[in-house]
Amino acid sequence: MATPDFIRDIRAAAGHQLLLLPGVSAIVFDDEGRVLLGRRADNGQWSTIGGIPEPGEEPADTAVREVYEETGVRCVAERVVLVEAARQSITYPNGDVCQYMDITFRCRATGGEARVNDDESLEVGWFALDALPKLSEFALFRIKQAQSDGPTWFQPSTAV
Repeated sequence: MATPDFIRDIRAAAGHQLLLLPGVSAIVFDDEGRVLLGRRADNGQWSTIGGIPEPGEEPADTAVREVYEETGVRCVAERVVLVEAARQSITYPNGDVCQYMDITFRCRATGGEARVNDDESLEVGWFALDALPKLSEFALFRIKQAQSDGPTWFQPSTAV
């Protein structure tokens, strides 16, 4: 995901230290039940579509915006699938360290053509659920939860 300007401003003062940031993931299905994925330019891995909300931006709007910006696909956010704090931080090649609080949305495609629409993806495409490329556990768990009609998933508190 490209670094938003407001994060660049924070980094100018904070340096590379750990930042806890909001993140939004979009699990987009088409009318055939296929899921939209992108192969990331930063690591070459296939993944779900996502990004960081701009200040004041609603998370569902972030999901819709990121899908269009990265893939050219228009969609609507249908429901929150899960809310989860990343268990591990990510250290980017430039030394920045981030940990994300992810809100994942199930989305429905409404138009557009799947294509590389920015410099964040090498490829984009629709995949049948029984023919997914190699994906991280992060992506697989979100796709699984998005297929369910169950309640929004969250990690129950272990605090007493």
